[in-house]
Amino acid sequence: MRNSAALFIIAVFFGCASEKSESLRIQTVSGEIAPEEMGLTLIHEHILVDFIGADSTGYHRWDKDSVVRRVLPFLEEIKERGVKTLVECTPSYLGKDPILLKKLYDATGINFITNTGYYGAVEGKYLPAHAFTESAEQLANRWIAEFQDGIESSGVKPGFIKISVNSGSPLSETDEKLVRAAALTHRETGLLIVSHTGTWETANAEIEVLKEEKIDLSHFVWVHAQVEKDFENYKKAAEEGVWISLDGIAWDVPGHLERIVYCKENGLLDHVLLSHDAGWYSPGEPNGGDFKGFTALFDELIPMLKEKGFTQSELDLMLIENPAKAFSINSGGENQ
Repeated sequence: MRNSAALFIIAVFFGCASEKSESLRIQTVSGEIAPEEMGLTLIHEHILVDFIGADSTGYHRWDKDSVVRRVLPFLEEIKERGVKTLVECTPSYLGKDPILLKKLYDATGINFITNTGYYGAVEGKYLPAHAFTESAEQLANRWIAEFQDGIESSGVKPGFIKISVNSGSPLSETDEKLVRAAALTHRETGLLIVSHTGTWETANAEIEVLKEEKIDLSHFVWVHAQVEKDFENYKKAAEEGVWISLDGIAWDVPGHLERIVYCKENGLLDHVLLSHDAGWYSPGEPNGGDFKGFTALFDELIPMLKEKGFTQSELDLMLIENPAKAFSINSGGENQ
């Protein structure tokens, strides 16, 4: 009788674990995939960015087919290096184009993940007018609608929330509203909150808002954490459950090497995400301007890491396992 009871408990436990695993998914521009299908992932890149400002940007500013022709060679480079998924971090009103990303998926087979949310840095230059007047709840309702119904008329659903705040603490009223709107959106959708931040001082100010909203901080990415000069703050972030995004590899390989080594020495690699913050097609410039490719991680940084004794398992943790865990959405509820 006791053995039967024990077997029943084990069966229930493993059954629940299996159901939880099956409920996790990644939302790409071409539909849902399982986390294990995400593969080698670049978590912060840009295909196109339009810096003209929220009041002037729009799809009229670029020709999609011209962008595809310009960008394809750079995507073929990373496909040859094993990349399966690219997280496209260009936000709304800065050149986000879900249909363009679908075209690139069709051309390459690389999974693309796009976003919902607004970019508040640069003193709100890239915010639509309604972002200044609407409440956090109203903004969240817009973002939740994109998750439920798709972005505009594209049918493409976002796979994460991308926001941005200005540097410093305390946050401005508008920046705090964006963080709160992201929290409300996460609570409803389960989408990861990815915030262009910089220093720990600013990240900590965002964290306080998320704590007020009772958000599990394992759903928050501290973007551009490579800007932080005091590496001890990486420990604080990891203790809170925050993802530490070292995502400017294309611009400073040695600086990233130093930070990743520190994270390994202090047992933080299970909280580290890596990428280039590279690209991008610039509307209005001849042939889209100078495009910075996505290969420095593979051609420069990884050989340096291996010289420092990093194992393939440690590289896979940062480039495959962590992204899949961070960007997974729990379709079974319980997003907290």
